[in-house]
Amino acid sequence: MIRPIAEYIINSLELLALLDVIFAKAALARAMRANPPVISKDGVITITKARHPLIPATQVVPIDLKLGGGVNTLIVTGPNTGGKTVTLKTLGLFSVMAQSGLLLPAEKAGLVIFKTVFADIGDEQSIEQSLSTFSSHMKNIVALLEAADGESLVLLDELGAGTDPNEGAALAMAVLDELNKRGCMTMATTHYSELKAFALTRPGMQNASMEFDVETLRPTYKLFIGIPGKSNAFEISKKLGLGDYIIDAARKFLKHEDVRFEDVLSSAEQQRKLAEREREEAQKARAELDALRLEAERERAAIEERREKQLLKAKDEARVIIKRARDEAEQIIKDLRAEAAVGSAREKKIQQARDRLRRNEDDLSGHIEAVTGGKALGSVQVGQSVLVSSIGQKAVVLEKPDAKGDVLVQAGIIKMKAALEDLRAVDEPKPSVSAQARASIDRTGAARMELDVRGKTLGEALVDVDAYLDSAFLAGLNEVCIIHGKGMGVLRDGITKHLKAHTHVKTARLGNYGEGENGVTIVTLK
Repeated sequence: MIRPIAEYIINSLELLALLDVIFAKAALARAMRANPPVISKDGVITITKARHPLIPATQVVPIDLKLGGGVNTLIVTGPNTGGKTVTLKTLGLFSVMAQSGLLLPAEKAGLVIFKTVFADIGDEQSIEQSLSTFSSHMKNIVALLEAADGESLVLLDELGAGTDPNEGAALAMAVLDELNKRGCMTMATTHYSELKAFALTRPGMQNASMEFDVETLRPTYKLFIGIPGKSNAFEISKKLGLGDYIIDAARKFLKHEDVRFEDVLSSAEQQRKLAEREREEAQKARAELDALRLEAERERAAIEERREKQLLKAKDEARVIIKRARDEAEQIIKDLRAEAAVGSAREKKIQQARDRLRRNEDDLSGHIEAVTGGKALGSVQVGQSVLVSSIGQKAVVLEKPDAKGDVLVQAGIIKMKAALEDLRAVDEPKPSVSAQARASIDRTGAARMELDVRGKTLGEALVDVDAYLDSAFLAGLNEVCIIHGKGMGVLRDGITKHLKAHTHVKTARLGNYGEGENGVTIVTLK
């Protein structure tokens, strides 16, 4: 019954198995928070923040690892339970996982494709085969030496262990030297001090160490490349309570060369820790600098946004003023055409029309000046407050203008260079009372038709109003305008009350539409 469709069933089963593998890889990658590896084209393994895939992410300490690029052999030393073997297994698992199409639990991973991966890890004692620890290790090493080549990854745990230390170290050096000559990518762990010195004298080899905190007697599981590990046996023994006299006696049994080598390692370890602290401080300072730079950029963007809004607002207000001026001009022309007055009466009407247009012109100039920030400065002093008109922001002068005419100023937290002609004065003193009051007669001898008291207190304004009305009365004017603005109405109410009892005033009323409305008072003189 199913023979005719057996081939379809088999194909469907294979397709389902393939999909199952793909989904399983995706689920594993998500669980491990893994990232896709990059295949290195220059033959260099570079892994950043690598986590062993079988250790919970909350417990594992990420490591950084680099192998290749002139260093094909890495010899890792450090205390027991310090993480050497886990580091070895992490590299092996990452290589196999990447070549199997799996994502890797690391921040970044650049790996090399290997044809063969050899690993001699753990104790393979066998009573049945009469194999000791040393024999089991050596059996594996014999097998890998028969096949290892330049496209092989070799991982060796406790190379040369399980026999006489001198002979074991000598065999380990010979094996590592041979693998290095073949171009194998090799990583080995050891406790032998001879291998530490050996790696320092051979090209293509490099030391690495697992950090150990002597104060807490705990490993930190951090890998440091370039520095051989220190045994720390004496320090650990002392922390555990072994007498100083025993430790001092033990030191005497060490060879002079071993003592000097350990001293060198201690010095290197101290320098490494110092460099690590300085690096962390530098990273912290850089992070703070980046934060300040980001804040400065946000402040600059906010200033630019405020400037654009101010420009748009000023343009809109200027547009309204221009339209109002145009409408008033048209109305004035209509009024003049409708008037039958001649002579002085007609001239008075024309003068009033000119004054009304001049008020609009002054309002427009005020808006334009607000956009540019006021009058340009010819010179500045250090510490002077200025307005940078191009950004519409107040600033403080830090340095005088340079040869190019640029001034160093500080606006908020931002230090910047601004052209001298871009700076405007701020906080200018208000004009004196007498200056505006005396402005009632212009250069031609004709009395001005208006007085502006905006920005003054009521007392100051009343003094100016009295002086102005005296001048206008002597000049023979019939009608004048006092500009007090709308605001809260303090000036308007005070001036209105004052005008009711003034000897020169016949009538006083608020302005009509087109005259300034509640912002002005029109005074008819006796």
